[in-house]
Amino acid sequence: MFVAGFSEASGLEAETEIEEYREGGMNGFVHRLPKGIRYQNIVLKRGMTQSALLWSWYESTMNGSIERMNGAIVLLSPDGSEFGRWNFFDAYPVRWSGPQLNASTSDVAFETIEIAHNGLKGVFNG
Repeated sequence: MFVAGFSEASGLEAETEIEEYREGGMNGFVHRLPKGIRYQNIVLKRGMTQSALLWSWYESTMNGSIERMNGAIVLLSPDGSEFGRWNFFDAYPVRWSGPQLNASTSDVAFETIEIAHNGLKGVFNG
């Protein structure tokens, strides 16, 4: 199901956390062991529309009712076909930003939503 188009997406990032372990009697050597994966929050930005879907999702978090959802960020090729996607899991909004309004300019009004999640999976064609 398509929910919204965005002009910018950031935070598609995962990092393996490392734990250092020093073994007794081995002073010149440190074991570096993988500890877990840390995911950055995803930040999505788009021009304002009449749809209040993103605001409503964030508003439920503000009211203490966290609605976790799975989703995907889909990258389209110039011909409009799907080039690849990043699926994310158990996501919920942690920040919403509205537009900077100035009546003396003709700038596009943007909204931004920041989403915490529990994992990414890249799926690429080819």
